[in-house]
Amino acid sequence: MSEVRKHIVFHGRVQGVGFRYTAKYLAQSLELTGWVRNEYDGTVTMEVQGRETLINKLLVGLNNNRFITIDWIDTDEIPLEEEKSFRVK
Repeated sequence: MSEVRKHIVFHGRVQGVGFRYTAKYLAQSLELTGWVRNEYDGTVTMEVQGRETLINKLLVGLNNNRFITIDWIDTDEIPLEEEKSFRVK
């Protein structure tokens, strides 16, 4: 399976609920790379890279957290990058 990289913006109750560290934990457990950060408008932006099926598992895991409420996401596929880990910005 080939890898993809996605730029994702999460809307909803996604700040102040452990979103970024939950994302980091899930991404690392799935061996995905990339980063996640809070934005000033209350959204969270993530770039994540790996197999698409594993990225989908990450999204399901985030959506199943009882503190996080994702109302909608905006997703774009972007070029792959060279990186070795997933980090919180």
